Amino acid sequence: MSDVCIEVSNLNKYFGANHVVKDFSLTVRKGEIYGFLGPNGSGKTTSIRMMCGLITPDSGKGHCLGMDIFTQREQIKHHIGYMTQHFSMWGNLTIRENLLFITRIYNLVRGKARVDQTLEELGLTSRQHQLAKFLSGGWKQRLALAACTLHHPALLFLDEPTAGVDPKARREFWQILHQLSDRGISTLVSTHYMDEAERCHKVAYLSYGHLLANGSVGSIIHQQNLTTVKISGKRLTELENELLKMPGIEQTVIFGNSLFVTAKDEKVLNLILSHAVASDYEFCKVQTTLEDAFTWLMKNNAKNNKY
Repeated sequence: MSDVCIEVSNLNKYFGANHVVKDFSLTVRKGEIYGFLGPNGSGKTTSIRMMCGLITPDSGKGHCLGMDIFTQREQIKHHIGYMTQHFSMWGNLTIRENLLFITRIYNLVRGKARVDQTLEELGLTSRQHQLAKFLSGGWKQRLALAACTLHHPALLFLDEPTAGVDPKARREFWQILHQLSDRGISTLVSTHYMDEAERCHKVAYLSYGHLLANGSVGSIIHQQNLTTVKISGKRLTELENELLKMPGIEQTVIFGNSLFVTAKDEKVLNLILSHAVASDYEFCKVQTTLEDAFTWLMKNNAKNNKY
């Protein structure tokens, strides 16, 4: 049996004259957590919805869970869970009442047993009698995840699930996603958080409707062939302004008391730093981050294309 969950090729989508997604191709395997990143309007949510059969592409081909995304969209919908960015549970119902109501709406067999199992698996049992409207952001998102897993889907689509959620709740939420992954459930998740992207098995980065990069975090960073140096000292803003004027410097960013400088050519970077950085600064080579790689990709995509 194939371990491929989704396989799509050259998907395109227009909204009026706006070409939102352009020749999108991707393969997602069973149990993978695939993160989708990109600026607002980059086409990531539209791409995911096409792969899940929620909207029809204008061209291309593909299968989701072994079903054709053009001709078997209704069948696909029965096997996926979709969690929207905005909380949509009933505030005047408790956690348990919300879940029981959903089992009745969809005529799920053994509804009470399903709810009990889901409450236990997602750590909601102790709060099951609490009204949804009084839950914190993290618990609301956990309830929303419970609601979209009640029917035991093989694939989850999560649209920025932890936006506005505190760091502890975000970490616990991602622990649950990896537990679901261990059970063979595939997850497509759109996010703006780089630390969340690094929790995914693979990531895809879209800009202006184009898939600029996809694969493991390590492979994407390696493919960009960037060199990053960390500089420590005083007056970092002045130094940053000077370095940005020099050809060969791709990007800079200050974190705390350190300036990070990235370039494509390591020799050119070392030469610039040896002449431009005074002796009272300390600098050393560090690992290029995923954010560095994506920033560079987006910058060069905008430079090389006109939309």
